[in-house]
Amino acid sequence: MGVRWGRGAGAQRPSWNYRAEDGGGLILDMFCHWSYVLEYLIAPVRGVMALGATHVPERVDERGRVYKATADDAAYGIFQLDGGIIAQINSSWCVRVNRDELVEFQIDGTHGSAVVRAARVQIQPRELTRGRSGIRTSRTPRLRGGVERVPDEPFDNGFLVKWEQFLRHVVRDEPFPYDFVSGAKGVQLPRPA
Repeated sequence: MGVRWGRGAGAQRPSWNYRAEDGGGLILDMFCHWSYVLEYLIAPVRGVMALGATHVPERVDERGRVYKATADDAAYGIFQLDGGIIAQINSSWCVRVNRDELVEFQIDGTHGSAVVRAARVQIQPRELTRGRSGIRTSRTPRLRGGVERVPDEPFDNGFLVKWEQFLRHVVRDEPFPYDFVSGAKGVQLPRPA
């Protein structure tokens, strides 16, 4: 029969998000966001391979009616970026959020690692990394050594900042760094070639 979500707790998202025939689906909704996050934080996306899945086959809509979910509610993506960088992003509408942050990015490179959250950033430079992975002995040094918290800086809501920039561009003719092509790139990413 499958799991029925939405009973007693309310749905996480509008019901159309879980119906492909209504334009729903996690890949269509979220990959456009991952496109600009990757491009502006790391490097432009050059290719993507993804697997979408519908893990919860039945959902409950806003009126309490059970319906068949026809859109993907989880996505497992591998993104190829400029410079030979590979990014892996797993996204899910199948779970309730039970963590400190809604989104978390872990970036590992040859010079160190960073864990980036909405409200906190931690780094571990290569020269401060100690220990080996594995469970060989109880004497293996703790792998979390050398982790440093980056000082907090107050940031405004990113969506609000972009809308304010756009409105100043329209009303005052101030420069706007994004054009139609930059918007179209995000929409192109989740569409098969």
